[in-house]
Amino acid sequence: MFKVTPNPPETDPASPYESLDSKKLHEAAERALDHHLGPADVLASTSAPEPMFLANPQYDTESLLANASESLGSATTMLYDFAALLDNPRRKTLLGIAQVVMLGEIAVNQALDNVEIAK
Repeated sequence: MFKVTPNPPETDPASPYESLDSKKLHEAAERALDHHLGPADVLASTSAPEPMFLANPQYDTESLLANASESLGSATTMLYDFAALLDNPRRKTLLGIAQVVMLGEIAVNQALDNVEIAK
C-alpha cells in the first residue's frame, strides 16, 4: 500500500520568525536580552568602580604584598583542609590547585623580600 505524504509547507530558511506574530517575538527577544545583558549604554558607562573591592591607593607596596601573601597562605590552608575531605581523583585536582596557589604565595613573598631590601 502506498501512502501519499504531503509536501512540507514552504518557508524562508533565513527567517527565524515564521508566525504571524514575528514582530512580537522579536520585541520579546530584545526585551529579554536587554533585561539579562543590560543596555549597551549602561555597559559602556564610565562610572567610578565600587570602592569596596579596590585596594586603597594610599597603601604602600609592602602592605599590599603582605596582605596578598596572607590571603594566599589562607587559601592554601583552606584548599589542603578541603582536599582531605575528598576522594582520591578530586583530591589530586585540589592539591594541584593548592600547589599553584602556594607558588603564587612564594612569588609574592619574594617580591615582599625585594621591597624590604630596596628600602
